[in-house]
Amino acid sequence: MSDHQASYLFSTRTSHELAEKIAQSYGQPLGKINFQHFSDGEFEPVLEQSVRGARVFLIASTFPPADNLLELLLMIDAAKRASAKNITVVIPYYGLARQDRKDKPRAPIGAKLVANLLTAAGATRIMTMDLHADQIQGFFEIPVDHLYASTIFVNYIRNLNLENLTIASPDMGGAKRAKNYAGHLGADVVIAYKERKKANVVEEMFLIGDVKDKNVILIDDMIDTAGTLCKAADILMEKGARSVRAMATHGVLSGKAYDNIENSQLLEVIVTDSIPLKEGLSSKIRALSCADLFADVMKMVHEHKSISDKFII
Repeated sequence: MSDHQASYLFSTRTSHELAEKIAQSYGQPLGKINFQHFSDGEFEPVLEQSVRGARVFLIASTFPPADNLLELLLMIDAAKRASAKNITVVIPYYGLARQDRKDKPRAPIGAKLVANLLTAAGATRIMTMDLHADQIQGFFEIPVDHLYASTIFVNYIRNLNLENLTIASPDMGGAKRAKNYAGHLGADVVIAYKERKKANVVEEMFLIGDVKDKNVILIDDMIDTAGTLCKAADILMEKGARSVRAMATHGVLSGKAYDNIENSQLLEVIVTDSIPLKEGLSSKIRALSCADLFADVMKMVHEHKSISDKFII
């Protein structure tokens, strides 16, 4: 650790399990927070130790409900008012990232709003993983460390030792990601082209590329209802694929996602623990931990070391 500055780690309540793993890998226990609750549902997080002049890491994925984001904002404000020198906000899953542009009249840009809120609260640095769109980094006027789960997934794929490996993107937007994975793995690339009439509902899907007798891995940044992935898996198998797996950084898994995956032609679905999984709802879903990745980068940031070797894709 740095000789000149102490560091402290704190976590929001819903990200506590991942934060415990990060803290263990970092080599330092999580700091204690006392939550005062009011009868109307309001809450007040109070840091239980002095952070004056220190670097504070606040660990929180900002998935719904919105109380998770509010809890983080209150913790940032508490650290700022307690005279922390640096407030690094570690957000494994950055909520509202799908609202990254104004794509219809009178729509908000939620990802930018969250960036403004985090900065206004007092964050001095952001650390996150696989943003829905890379350009969200530009919504901040403070440094952003944008990590990639590919550093975890690529090794897992290599250890599968699959013959005739092909990387697939479930949509056109993920083509670049799939191409980068394929480049590291020496694999072919195919792309599923989907047409949507409304959010979370895929009307039609077409395949660009050949998958006959191939072991296919679908790569995405998140799985929400899993409708797109399951439909892509059906098409890949129809076109002669030998097997289909899916890998996505963030397992949002809302609605009927667990049932969709369990009843699909997907052999397995791999996510990270950026969002807590519900236990026992599907035997096909497996989470790989991103704790070591975040802990390593947190140490490097605290010690003012380069983190460039942590970026595969």
